[in-house]
Amino acid sequence: MKRMLFIVNPISGQKKAVKLLPEIINLFNRADYEVITYITGAQGDAIRMAALRGGEVDLVVCCGGDGTFNETISGLLQADHLTPVGYIPSGSTNDFAASLKLSTNPLRAAQDILEGQSVAYDVGRFGSRYFSYIASFGAFTQTSYTTPQSIKNVLGHTAYVLSGISELSQIRKEHVRMEIDGDVVEDDFLFGAISNSTSVGGILSLSPSLVDMSDGFMEVLLVRAPRNLTEIAECIQALQSQDYSNCAMITFRSGRRIRILANPSMPWTLDGEREAGHPEVFAENLHHAIRLVKKVNTND
Repeated sequence: MKRMLFIVNPISGQKKAVKLLPEIINLFNRADYEVITYITGAQGDAIRMAALRGGEVDLVVCCGGDGTFNETISGLLQADHLTPVGYIPSGSTNDFAASLKLSTNPLRAAQDILEGQSVAYDVGRFGSRYFSYIASFGAFTQTSYTTPQSIKNVLGHTAYVLSGISELSQIRKEHVRMEIDGDVVEDDFLFGAISNSTSVGGILSLSPSLVDMSDGFMEVLLVRAPRNLTEIAECIQALQSQDYSNCAMITFRSGRRIRILANPSMPWTLDGEREAGHPEVFAENLHHAIRLVKKVNTND
């Protein structure tokens, strides 16, 4: 019999997955898995459990939002476990899952894991921490970790949009210097993201034609502070069309290793969780760092 470590965040999203927990575990049991179920109770629990038990099983499955998935893979990477991981997305926005086209129906997602294949994906490292899909600063980046869980559960994705709009009055410019594989970009920015995803906070999107989540590169999107209404209109048009080639307000690059110099009081967000500011920090792509078990479609 195979063994599975099943890490569950009981308060993510609208708690829909938790209500189906007996049925999900039954699916895994019928597939000949002995399931070790761990319910998280505090931040960091998934990291600790994935590091402690992730090397003892054939498969680790995470049920929660992007933050819980981040903790799960962080624990596996910290302990150098090569165990494949499955993801049942049950958060409010599920950016990483959306990029991978994972089902948000918990039972369907569980079945897809059982029918799936192991696929290698990149992971980002930001200083000493890991991120599965984004490290960002500036406008909208506080939304995910400042919106109360109770509001996220009730409003879901709408909570992120409303909270993001409320941040507009508080947006300030941040002076940042990035050395992207040696190429220097320096200016005052309203927003910046180092990502490996097509969906950013449910608010911004990158075209799938620009993003390959297993190519060894991260995408860098930087939005400069507009100086007049014309530049604001150009910036909005570029973000909506996902065509950044003719907009002077936006820098879009790909890179493997990025050196970042910024105000140490400027906070970051890693996969929806707060990260303190750094005067200098390195972000890098860890090529094929995780093996995600997912249902593979012929048109993927």
